[in-house]
Amino acid sequence: MRLYLCRLVFHENLFYATREAGRLYETGRYLHNYALSYALGLATAPYFQAQQVPRYAEELAPANAQGVYATPARGIDVRFDMVTFKLADNSYRVKMVPGSRNTPSYGRAKEVAVGSEFEFAVLSATPLRLPRWVRMGLWRSKALVECIGEAEMKPLARSVQQASLPLNLLDVPGEVLIYDLISMPPSSLLDNAQLDVEWLRCEVAGQTVLLPRGMAYGLHLGGPGGPAAAPRRQQRLFP
Repeated sequence: MRLYLCRLVFHENLFYATREAGRLYETGRYLHNYALSYALGLATAPYFQAQQVPRYAEELAPANAQGVYATPARGIDVRFDMVTFKLADNSYRVKMVPGSRNTPSYGRAKEVAVGSEFEFAVLSATPLRLPRWVRMGLWRSKALVECIGEAEMKPLARSVQQASLPLNLLDVPGEVLIYDLISMPPSSLLDNAQLDVEWLRCEVAGQTVLLPRGMAYGLHLGGPGGPAAAPRRQQRLFP
């Protein structure tokens, strides 16, 4: 298994609603690996879907068959911009009362600013060529993909260790012991996760990368992406 350690540098503001608090829509410091996989071309989806239902297990299954997997991305140099926009009023029942003035409604969006950098890894069983540029987020923001190093990963025996990069709980085999929970759709991510599993290890770009062995898309989704698994005992760092 070969690891490609990558850096994502945004040349436009990135926006997606990680958290919504009233009229504030906040973009987080992590990028979900499913979104990264679509952006990198590891998975494809039709432009129009009549049912508007995500099919992650089905659309990510070809990447599993090819032995390719992208981890979630962690922000290593993240800055934010606050943007004000006109907010549409989605009232379903209103009392028609003549108003004396026109009062517009505004919303606020916290966007990842230009120049922000994220780090992630792509694992592949065969040599892989990644795109130079990708687009992500609601505004289809342009980002530069830099491969800062690649190395062959060596398997390690089962032990309790901490993963070097964020993980997707749905994609990780074995037992998760302790972690920081990153709440975001479509599934929560884990950072600083300690697991009791077999590991893959390599030295790349001056750092040691340690990741669980056997990660694949949708291991716990069921369907074509992977078989459904029984619930695992977990000890959460945060409730």
